[in-house]
Amino acid sequence: MFKSVNPYNQEVIATFDHQSEDQVRQILNSANTTFTKWRTTPFAARAEFLKKVSVEIRDNQVRYAETITREMGKPILQARAELEKSAWVCEFYADHAEAFLREDIVETDASKSWVSYEPLGVILAIMPWNYPFWQVMRFLAPAVMAGYT
Repeated sequence: MFKSVNPYNQEVIATFDHQSEDQVRQILNSANTTFTKWRTTPFAARAEFLKKVSVEIRDNQVRYAETITREMGKPILQARAELEKSAWVCEFYADHAEAFLREDIVETDASKSWVSYEPLGVILAIMPWNYPFWQVMRFLAPAVMAGYT
């Protein structure tokens, strides 16, 4: 069992059960099933999704900031700044990822050469605790826009 403990007063905020190997396998299978659809989702739809994430973060900034502060002891102003930066990164990649990932023709000895960016599968990330939103969003936003799950 995992515990979320308030570092200020040692109060247990919540507990979470470990996931079994079968549960993890189900989660990964679900992510892979979603990937087969998401990788072909148009950039406009991916951007719309990320912009909704940005709105969600901003609309709930106070609640999320209070949770960050309670769970890890980060000063509330820093927690709010982290959330704003996380919302911003969603908007940034929603607005720019299509251009970043555009095919690029390159000069070589071949008749035609190009660089193409294509999603390959599910990405699993283990993130540090000190920036609970930012660490995830700076990773998630470009990956989602590139077609990964």
